[in-house]
Amino acid sequence: MDQVTQDYPVPARPKLSLQAIAAIAAFVLFTIFITWEAKHLETALRRAELPPLVQQAAPDFSLTSFDGRTVSLADYRGRKKLVLSFWASWCGPCRLEIPALQSFYERHRKDSNLFEILAISIDEHRAPAEAFATEMKAPFPMLLDLDSRTATAYHVENIPAVYVVDVNGKITYGHVGYDITLETQLENELGLKPENSNRTLRSFKAALNMAVDNRQCVESLAKEWNE
Repeated sequence: MDQVTQDYPVPARPKLSLQAIAAIAAFVLFTIFITWEAKHLETALRRAELPPLVQQAAPDFSLTSFDGRTVSLADYRGRKKLVLSFWASWCGPCRLEIPALQSFYERHRKDSNLFEILAISIDEHRAPAEAFATEMKAPFPMLLDLDSRTATAYHVENIPAVYVVDVNGKITYGHVGYDITLETQLENELGLKPENSNRTLRSFKAALNMAVDNRQCVESLAKEWNE
């Protein structure tokens, strides 16, 4: 018995109208333009974030630590490189940067003869800054800049802000805002040997903590607003 086969016509491929082709071309060009503009804006923002004192002499300062010591820039000139971190108790990203600096400091403690970290608070009042410092338990000096005189000298308008000062007192690096690659940047700028550690995991944990902190902050503000 012969098997009957049935042929089905191949459906015709729909043809695009000139208007449709023009619309697709316009969309592609628009996408390319938006992407270029985004890259251009990103580059401009990065340049804007670069502190103005890089490659210039670091302004002198003399500040008091929470344990009553007086610490000045001159104490380290000719002896050690410095990492200056400007922070405040109310600054969310600072709660990520200070622990990152602690981790960096502990991992490179064997190189403590080569560098020091000075964390400078720009809080207007001592109490909240001291509470934050007590909570952090940082192994490096945490200093008070209650009148923001030092912050002004370093053109600090946004925090956290980090500077690296070489042994001759020149600023060689600066960054504004929390950077998950901070530890790698500091190793490069301080000339330290990278440690074999899982930076990716630490960066992920830091980003996760930041997300949690931001959510808690938003929920707190919303609660206050509703009340």
